[in-house]
Amino acid sequence: MQECSPPAHPPASLPLLAVELLDIRDRVRFSDDGPRRSSLIEGERLWSEVVCLQGAQGLGPLRDDASDGILVVLAGRVATQVGKERARMRQWETVGVPAGEELTVRNASDEPAVLLLVAAPPPR
Repeated sequence: MQECSPPAHPPASLPLLAVELLDIRDRVRFSDDGPRRSSLIEGERLWSEVVCLQGAQGLGPLRDDASDGILVVLAGRVATQVGKERARMRQWETVGVPAGEELTVRNASDEPAVLLLVAAPPPR
């Protein structure tokens, strides 16, 4: 995976009604201290963030009883668990996360992984 140079200060997340383009690559940054999470778009009824994992980093379990979500793998490979179901996912694959189910994701290779999480309505 090609390393992206992050901007000095990534742009703030945009409200849903803004007609301004965002480049997700501006949110791709990794940290040795743990998963790197960056808000993408936040609105009254929709929320999204980019998650960057490297090494054995993971995220979760995450759960919201009122929000449905999707997870999209933008780069890399991850081990995913939604509720009691497990799957290995690679770039461009997606999985739904029904409200009330727990989501856990772990990087599943030596390469970094970049994920897009989307939920509606926004998690509490």
